[in-house]
Amino acid sequence: MKHLHFKMITAMPEVARHAEACGVDTIFIDMEIRGKSERQGHLDTQKSEHTTNDISRIARVLTRAELMARINPPWEGTAAEVEAAIAAGAGRLMLPMFRTCDEVAEFKSAVAGRVPVTLLVETASGLARLPVILPLLQVGDRVHFGLNDLCIDMGLDFLFEVLGGRLLDGPAALCRDAGVPFGIGGVGRIGMGDVPADWIISEHVRLGSEWVILSRAFHGGATSLDRLVDQLDLAAELSAIHQCYRDLGAADSTLLREYQRRLACKAAEIGRQRSSARWLQAS
Repeated sequence: MKHLHFKMITAMPEVARHAEACGVDTIFIDMEIRGKSERQGHLDTQKSEHTTNDISRIARVLTRAELMARINPPWEGTAAEVEAAIAAGAGRLMLPMFRTCDEVAEFKSAVAGRVPVTLLVETASGLARLPVILPLLQVGDRVHFGLNDLCIDMGLDFLFEVLGGRLLDGPAALCRDAGVPFGIGGVGRIGMGDVPADWIISEHVRLGSEWVILSRAFHGGATSLDRLVDQLDLAAELSAIHQCYRDLGAADSTLLREYQRRLACKAAEIGRQRSSARWLQAS
């Protein structure tokens, strides 16, 4: 049974150090700002404005966890962003919102093998072109499927409709066949959220996903380590997810199919509600 790895977005050194001690595998510096407000301004998603200075500050405190930096979508400044992030101490770079094989090739050329990369697949065109993009990746590189922007790009109303509709079954199989490790979206705390976390974790097991981004439910927008520690026991929360992942990994495939069915129904229900609400607002 594979291990489910965790990414956490934070630019606070004390929180990063605490998260590492609790078992977070990757600290995630998010420098993506170009076009994000326009795409996700209507959504309650994590929107950060981290900088290369944040990379340097976090790099100084980590001893085990990987430090990953997400740069902007492909543009004429991509090569300069790559240079700055690597110079600041990033151990992995993530490219979001790419649509073509050429954009990935240019990004890989700029990185030049100095650090591994993660391709954030969050456009329909990027998803469709995965068969010709995967051969560009090297040992250590990964893929992550971003549900929020895939949902938007596909004209859906709720991010988990992507999983409910089994739209990642084929792309996940392509990654497995190519030997490229991959992750999917984010996850909340067990027992919380619009969709039960165990249904979502079940999809990670069913599809073979190895990585997940921890949602804000794991830090609640805390502005200090003391506030974070007061809000939750991070190590215990992560242990609960690991246990759920292990239990589902050992479960009969019938249970995974049942959880997938429930997820599909719930996601479609929430999608209909949100579509109706928008229609009423517009009228």
